[in-house]
Amino acid sequence: MNFRLTAKLARKIGIDPLPALPYDKGRNPLLDWHGHLFTVQRTQYILATNTASLYSLVMPGLGITTGRQLVQSLSNSLQAFLAGQGQKPNAAMALPSPDLNATFAKITDRRVLGSMNDLIFQSKFRLEDGQQTLFNVSYYLNETPLSYLKYRSPKTAFQELLRQVGEPSGHGQKANNVIYLDQVRPIAPKG
Repeated sequence: MNFRLTAKLARKIGIDPLPALPYDKGRNPLLDWHGHLFTVQRTQYILATNTASLYSLVMPGLGITTGRQLVQSLSNSLQAFLAGQGQKPNAAMALPSPDLNATFAKITDRRVLGSMNDLIFQSKFRLEDGQQTLFNVSYYLNETPLSYLKYRSPKTAFQELLRQVGEPSGHGQKANNVIYLDQVRPIAPKG
């Protein structure tokens, strides 16, 4: 699992300085996340955002002082959030688990960081009145169309990722190392 952090969040959990780690499109996109720390009325919150889909969760920042606690909080929050939205348990199996070794790096994609800043602005607006839960705020963030996703919602993009990761590789395609009879042609005799 890759977790890309802002400098502020990296200092909070004691992992500073961070190395730069390029995005690897060949790996499971559900295991690549960004984290950003923000404050509303002197209370710390963490915005965790999936890199590929911008699917986001707002989590409490209180008590998270290590990388392991951050991954544990993301895993627990994501499982609860998906269950609250009626997502099937088997779909959550490919998601971050606290048992996975996490690699922490600094944020290198400024487009993702810009989208996260927009989501934080929306989160602050919703959290300042104190009437909305973190679940509701996360729900509204994932319904918001974003230009990074060509004006699709993060929820839609995340569901597409879940479907792609859930399908076996080569789904609907013939394997390369198998000879099919429809491809065999008789060899013309020499002579």
